[in-house]
Amino acid sequence: MSKKISLTRYLVEQQRLDGHIPPELRLLLEVVARACKSISRAVNKGALGDVMGTAGSENVQGEIQKKLDIIANEVLIEANEWGGHLAAMASEEMDSIYVVPNRYPQGEYLLMFDPLDGSSNIDVNVSIGTIFSVLKKSEGEAGVSESDFLQAGSQQVAAGYCVYGPQTTLVLTVGDGVAMFTLDHEQGSFVLTEENVKIPEDTQEFAINMSNMRHWDTPVKRYIDECLQGKEGPRGKDFNMRWVASMVADVHRILTRGGVFLYPWDKREPEKAGKLRLMYEANPMSWLIEQAGGASTNGKQRILDIEPTKLHERVSVVLGSKNEVERVTAYHSGL
Repeated sequence: MSKKISLTRYLVEQQRLDGHIPPELRLLLEVVARACKSISRAVNKGALGDVMGTAGSENVQGEIQKKLDIIANEVLIEANEWGGHLAAMASEEMDSIYVVPNRYPQGEYLLMFDPLDGSSNIDVNVSIGTIFSVLKKSEGEAGVSESDFLQAGSQQVAAGYCVYGPQTTLVLTVGDGVAMFTLDHEQGSFVLTEENVKIPEDTQEFAINMSNMRHWDTPVKRYIDECLQGKEGPRGKDFNMRWVASMVADVHRILTRGGVFLYPWDKREPEKAGKLRLMYEANPMSWLIEQAGGASTNGKQRILDIEPTKLHERVSVVLGSKNEVERVTAYHSGL
């Protein structure tokens, strides 16, 4: 780009020129971005900042928490609780919602986040990230409860993620396409580096944890088997597999060059609809993917149409290049 456009300028233009967002949402997104910069600094310090290793505790999902999980969660809460834009927050790392304390003004928005996605990669210096989603609280209701958060992903007013890799990149949608911003450490600000991101409809790359193959359902096995057969198989082309075990890294690759990401239901925990969290991971990522021209389903229906019934609901996820997602979905329908 010929001139550097900061995140603040981009959001102001979204507010002023295009009318896509109100000023309160713009300010909220700027605060989230500042929190991501703080998390990025903590991640970059690594062992020098005594942030490596486990914290000796479990989150509501029963997963062992890393020190950085807790740090990132606290950074996001402390940054966002006092600004007057939020009514409450919900996090993958907390049992229930966090209502903005009475000593601060309450706003009309609800913020959900996975403070540090891909935690298993922290200690081996592989890309991790923060995922966030913004909803608007129902008007005319006093107070706030968990039920206010139980909205379909199609009701999101903003969503994005920040990936902490060789560069720190913020990816954002407010319903008008997808934009990418790179953190300029010299200026200390996010700078627009790509607008109107588009995912190719076709791809020759898939992302899935192959170690779980024996647990997959028949439609997923069929799809992956066909990909592995390459040019000699029914697809007539060779596929590559990529798997980072960090959703932000895998989705970022797909937004950058195409591909399909699968985290399906499997037989290890048949009572659970999937592994990933609908509210903190699947919904924001699905909206980003759709805004870039891709598709996202749970194998049977559009993820953004799912009506959540609980805060930490899980879901099966297939997202990415449109034609491949539609193929996997068709296989689940018996086609």
